[in-house]
Amino acid sequence: MVGGSGFYSWLDSARPVAVETPFGPPSDTPVVGTVRGRSVAFIPRHGQDHRFPPHRVNYRANLWALRSLGVRQVLAPCAVGSMRPDLGPGTLVLPDQLVDRTGGREHTVYGGIGPVVHIPFSDPFCPQGQKAVREAGSSLGWEPVQGATLAVINGPRFSTRAESRQNAAQGCDLVGMTTMPEAAIARELALCYTSIAVVTDMDAGFETGEGVTQSEVFEVFARSVERLKQLLAAAVRELPPAGHCSCQRVLDGLKLPFDLP
Repeated sequence: MVGGSGFYSWLDSARPVAVETPFGPPSDTPVVGTVRGRSVAFIPRHGQDHRFPPHRVNYRANLWALRSLGVRQVLAPCAVGSMRPDLGPGTLVLPDQLVDRTGGREHTVYGGIGPVVHIPFSDPFCPQGQKAVREAGSSLGWEPVQGATLAVINGPRFSTRAESRQNAAQGCDLVGMTTMPEAAIARELALCYTSIAVVTDMDAGFETGEGVTQSEVFEVFARSVERLKQLLAAAVRELPPAGHCSCQRVLDGLKLPFDLP
């Protein structure tokens, strides 16, 4: 699992496992533990002290490290802004589409010399993971909203009002800063990837006053963290065994420039 802003730890009785990757160190040393009888690995994508802003997160190293530890299904909570009045702060959303507006980030693990690797990405999120989160949310009384388009911006600044209105006019419902290239790299590594978006604010174009602030985002997300931990534990229990999803077979038949861990 990958933790987002304000979500820096999860497994109480866990052991750190140092992992080397071809892309340098991950954001923090992964920890491995057990949740509901299943082995789970966790990395805080920004580091435990939130030292990495969205455009400096080593997404490739984080996901490579998780795969090296045997992970095949990634649950990825994140804080997002909303551009829909019905998706207010505290709402849990399972986006099913995204629009990538990031730049300057390393977007692929297959960027060196070797066979070109094109992956399908028309549906960026794992249906099995989404089903597990829906069932977990239902059991806890925190029903996730299914289906939304997430615009991923570079950050670390928040959107202008004009940018927010433009994103909404182009069909986006949410805005965040970390789902890309994280989701695409997960797909390149044949990992199931499920974005679990917690709405922390109404984005800049949909409110008056000074607009979104970092303290506001962190405060709202912090109020949801304990509930989110319960949801994730319940979702882990609902996930199917590894190998039972098409996400994990996306590289079948492709010639790769190197062996995956």
